[in-house]
Amino acid sequence: MEKLATAAGITKIEENGLHLVYEVRENGDVLLLHFGAQSWVEESITAKQKDGFRLMELQLTGEDRAEYHGRTHRASQPGLRMVYDGLTDSRNEFGRKLVLGLKDPVTGVSALWNVQFYDGVAVARCWTELVNEGGEEVGVEYVSSFALTGFDKDGGGDRDDKVTLTLAHNAWQSELQWRTYTLPELGMSHLIDRGSKRLAFSNTGSWSAAELIPMAIMSNTASGESLFWQIEHNGSWHWELTDQVDRLTLLISGPTEHDNHWWLKLAPGEIFVSVPVAIGAVEGGVEEAAEQLTVYRRRIRRENDDNKLLRVIFNDYMNCLWGSPTTEKLIPLIDAAADVGCEYFCIDAGWYAPGEWWDGVGQWLPSEERFPEGIKYVLDYIRSKGMIPGLWLELEVMGINSPKLADTDDSWFFMRHGKRVKDRSRYQLDYRNPAVIAHADEVIRRLVEDYGVGYIKMDYNINAGVGTETDADSVGDGLLQHNRAYLAWLDGVFARYPELVIENCSSGGMRMDYSMLSRYSIQSTSDQEDYVKYASIAAGAPAVLTPEQAAVWSYPLREGDDEEVIFNMVNALLLRVHQSGHLAELSPRRRELVKEALDYYKTIRGDIREALPVWPLGLPAHGDDWLSLGLRRGDKLYLAVWRIGGEASELALPLPELGGKPLAARCAYPAAAGDTSCSWDAAAAELRVTLPSSRTARLFELSLG
Repeated sequence: MEKLATAAGITKIEENGLHLVYEVRENGDVLLLHFGAQSWVEESITAKQKDGFRLMELQLTGEDRAEYHGRTHRASQPGLRMVYDGLTDSRNEFGRKLVLGLKDPVTGVSALWNVQFYDGVAVARCWTELVNEGGEEVGVEYVSSFALTGFDKDGGGDRDDKVTLTLAHNAWQSELQWRTYTLPELGMSHLIDRGSKRLAFSNTGSWSAAELIPMAIMSNTASGESLFWQIEHNGSWHWELTDQVDRLTLLISGPTEHDNHWWLKLAPGEIFVSVPVAIGAVEGGVEEAAEQLTVYRRRIRRENDDNKLLRVIFNDYMNCLWGSPTTEKLIPLIDAAADVGCEYFCIDAGWYAPGEWWDGVGQWLPSEERFPEGIKYVLDYIRSKGMIPGLWLELEVMGINSPKLADTDDSWFFMRHGKRVKDRSRYQLDYRNPAVIAHADEVIRRLVEDYGVGYIKMDYNINAGVGTETDADSVGDGLLQHNRAYLAWLDGVFARYPELVIENCSSGGMRMDYSMLSRYSIQSTSDQEDYVKYASIAAGAPAVLTPEQAAVWSYPLREGDDEEVIFNMVNALLLRVHQSGHLAELSPRRRELVKEALDYYKTIRGDIREALPVWPLGLPAHGDDWLSLGLRRGDKLYLAVWRIGGEASELALPLPELGGKPLAARCAYPAAAGDTSCSWDAAAAELRVTLPSSRTARLFELSLG
């Protein structure tokens, strides 16, 4: 596309409520002066500060560094030398797209900074394309996908007092632990105009959300504005906050050399594309940011029926068969799942091995001992009960004792220091290898075409670490290539089988990222085995993924009571129901409570797929006595409320946006709510609820007029 000629000066762009301001100086320097939900205030930046408002950071091997950079990625070279090299401004199916060109006059390396807007949503996707237009090979150590200085410039007061950072900490069975911090609480106090300290947040390895969800929300309480971002990558990534010219600098990227063992050799004529980052801004806080992200996530997601139909899944694993299915055990579960209204029935781990299966996975052929009549007998029985059959897979690994290893060699696997990478008694398959792709394609073909499977739970229970040295400039480069090859393979699977539903699971939620979730229609949120602890995970999920993609386990226990069933069901009712538990062994009354919940779910799932999340009590945290999650669509608000503990049996839920409006409020589930009560106070804009006992939950429905 033809580049537009742009004279030196300041350019202001307003698109979908986002304000982007950049300046091209007479010497060719390109500065990003502003990105936010509010208009740029020119007086907020002094002439002296402008030097720090660089559009992009790029560090090449052998180049100098400037300033007191410490371990930060600011003040890079040739980042500091890059000069303006044209602009393209166009529109496509998503919305407006800007491409700002920069070029290093010394090495000849050019960069295209891409900004893709999306009509009607205050989020843009940004990435950088590097092209070596010089005559010599260069080594790339760091390149930013998005760089912004000065978020703290607006509003009065010091950043120590007005800037907060909201993060979702993540861990196995402990996903989505939301916390909000001031910068001094994280160890970064404002003492000088620039320092060597950075707040650095990284993931290294093949679990993209091993310790932290790849997103954050930064709020300025003085200006009333929030900036938010998500890194759309299924491997290593990095972002950091540092300071310079007496302002905060945010740098977001994929993997880096210093932080993630990534380094790239770029030969003349070669191109490298950085990891994409979605960046947005709103007037407001977490809830407003989550609303825009929800709309954006639906916009970038693969078109599929699963996110329209929201069928109920039964899976036999959690607090049920625990990876030991047999025909005998499954038949009564299938009958019970059909009876309560489940629509998928997925046989989880263990279907391919007679006994212990962990270190032998990889061939994916059914066990004759577990299924003497053949697994197709059970899958056909599932179908005869009106449900779509599913199977569990872990197709990115091969067990160290797998019989399939006889057909492989080292080229199939991640390698480091001449050895196969091994984690939890599995080898990591390398999806750059055509033989691996052929193997994976054949497994999918067999399950779909021979067995008639319509649902696959795709698990991934290892972390392959820093990467692989095979055919790579660095181990991190090998990992990044593999990450992208896996996504390309996945695209091919959905192209061949567009109706196939594949669940993204990585020991629960260890890969909750939107490179994966732009393809997969559904995501396991956790492997949490305690239904009470699961409540905070479920309540916080819609800040990270759309409600219709957030699969939450509901697993009534053999020894539980009515309230335990109700709590379990409320955990899942505003998201995707991932039903489990020994349904066939529940008392008729408790099983009827499951059926009542699923019947109600089917009346509201058309709203769930279009609803936006609200948190009347703020984002949930483990340890809170009360939790609440709402979904609003049109004149309806569905509100889940959990009482975990504490002495108080009454709670006022603030809903300021509904203040003064006449609302009808009722307890929608369970219908026989006992001593639960709810009432709407329009003047106070509060829903007042009573839950007399701890470890109880209810789902309320509010309707206008």
